[in-house]
Amino acid sequence: MWVRFPSPAFFVAKNNKAVLLGYEKMIRDYVCVDIETTGIRPKWDRIIEIGAVKVRDGEVVDTFSELVNPGIPVPERITELTGITTEMVEDKSGIENVLPQFIEFAGNDIILGHNVRFDYGFLKQNAINLNLQFDKSGLDTLKIARKTLPKEWSKGLEYLCKVFGIEDKNHHRAYNDAEVTSKLYMILMNKYRNEFPGLFEAEKFIYKVKKMQPITEKQKKYLIALIRYHNLEIDYEIDSLSKNEASRKIDKIIAENGKIFD
Repeated sequence: MWVRFPSPAFFVAKNNKAVLLGYEKMIRDYVCVDIETTGIRPKWDRIIEIGAVKVRDGEVVDTFSELVNPGIPVPERITELTGITTEMVEDKSGIENVLPQFIEFAGNDIILGHNVRFDYGFLKQNAINLNLQFDKSGLDTLKIARKTLPKEWSKGLEYLCKVFGIEDKNHHRAYNDAEVTSKLYMILMNKYRNEFPGLFEAEKFIYKVKKMQPITEKQKKYLIALIRYHNLEIDYEIDSLSKNEASRKIDKIIAENGKIFD
């Protein structure tokens, strides 16, 4: 299939130099981020990896790549998708240590990603849980691709990497996906910035969430007592549970094994 892309060769004179129309307005400084998670629900599922590249004038100047201990086993379906196993993350730092590092890395930059609102939702939810400030504007290459590319094309990141000849070494790992998304953005920007300039302007992300309350001391003592009383083996870290998660764990144990009887 032959696809004709719009020509970027529109120049204006500025300070006796030829300058590409719209070039100076295009966002070329940003942090491109991708995360891997145990599921798709920011309130209940956990981040297991954060990867990012910091870009200045279209060039990568710094990188971020950290696995995260979610406090629970990595689901088998996630291991099949990402290659990340429970053993790979069990000795890593938790989100309470990794997220502040990423927020410092991101600084005041615009964030970029492929379906970036998914990533932002998880990052924002965890930031709120940890009383951290993380309010961002950003750009979404998925949105750009849907508006500019042929309808019959898949807009998945793996497919678009093949179409545009972007080397995709380790798909569904956070750092790799952040790196290739940045390359995809630069390609799309160079091809479409004149025809669709509005697509390359950052949008303010609005994500309304409530802080997830941590497990209470009363819940913690009762859950531990139930586990010991029924001689149960668990595959999660009790301290990592939220108040709602702890309630569900307690209810499930009581429903399946009964209450504690003196």
